Amino acid sequence: MKKFAWLLACTPLLLAACEDFEGGSNAPSGQFIKDLPEGVLALAAPYQDLTAVRIDPTTKCYIYRYAGPVETTFLPLRSVEGRPICLQPADASAAS
Repeated sequence: MKKFAWLLACTPLLLAACEDFEGGSNAPSGQFIKDLPEGVLALAAPYQDLTAVRIDPTTKCYIYRYAGPVETTFLPLRSVEGRPICLQPADASAAS
């Protein structure tokens, strides 16, 4: 009987643990870039999902939603060479 009582007491906690979490970013999950710049489209490797792309606020790089067999997560958007595609700082273009 004690086991059943513990099970009933822990049920809300166990159900709360099953809540769906998306990624590790603070941005709302529905805020994706609708029209990617032409330069990003030209650089991006073909195996990535370009329908769900946003900018990571900490790294200022593009990330895309990857739906794997176990979980859905955000990965860096990479070029064909494997480099991450990031925003260029405004003052970096003046220096070059």
